[in-house]
Amino acid sequence: MLATIIRKELSMLFISPLAWILLALIQLVFAGFFLMRLDAFLEIQSQLLQVINSPGITEVVISPSFALAAIILLMITPILSMRLLAEERRNHTLTLLISAPVSIIDIVLGKFLSIMIFFALVIMLIIALSISLRIGGTLDLGLLLSNAIGLLLLTACFCALGLYISSLTVQPVIAAIGSLGMLLGLWMIDLIANETDGWMHYISLLKHFRYFNQGLIDTLSIAYFILFIVTFLVLTIRHLDRERLHG
Repeated sequence: MLATIIRKELSMLFISPLAWILLALIQLVFAGFFLMRLDAFLEIQSQLLQVINSPGITEVVISPSFALAAIILLMITPILSMRLLAEERRNHTLTLLISAPVSIIDIVLGKFLSIMIFFALVIMLIIALSISLRIGGTLDLGLLLSNAIGLLLLTACFCALGLYISSLTVQPVIAAIGSLGMLLGLWMIDLIANETDGWMHYISLLKHFRYFNQGLIDTLSIAYFILFIVTFLVLTIRHLDRERLHG
């Protein structure tokens, strides 16, 4: 049943022109920034060759590009996650779905995994663009892998939060605004964490991603990401369970 829900959600997602438009915009913005960083690297490459332990093309081009991708996905995720449950409720199909002989866990995981498959495709395209630099240079594949893992975990956090907000309202637009507001709030926490060394350092999503962006696969950050994802998925499951009991 889980696979059926995933197929249904993916078919609905890719039938919509919105998904294709967002995919094109993400690649356009990312490729433009990527080429700008590459051009800047080529201009200073001769100077870097004279520096001991100078940063390579991975540090100068790929890492900043993944950092930008994190911000782009923070903005894009609410637009796609808003419809996952809010649109079902607005169309009066959520009641039928949760009253069907399907577990709430399957419903929530199916919707979560379907949108994660879409974003995994986005990340794979970013990785493919990065690997293309091997034609003319040497890449730090470890740093590239670290960035890819970090971006995937960060996006999963965005999706889990967006799914939960979508479960709370009947209007997809309100779900999108709520998700974006919370994600921007988490971004503000990151900006504050950069200025201080207090406890806010530990709850900043982008601060934890920055470790991966620098090539450090930190177990504490992995645990934080997983806890964040599981927390919001469990909150979504409990909310829909209560709705099923009182429906």
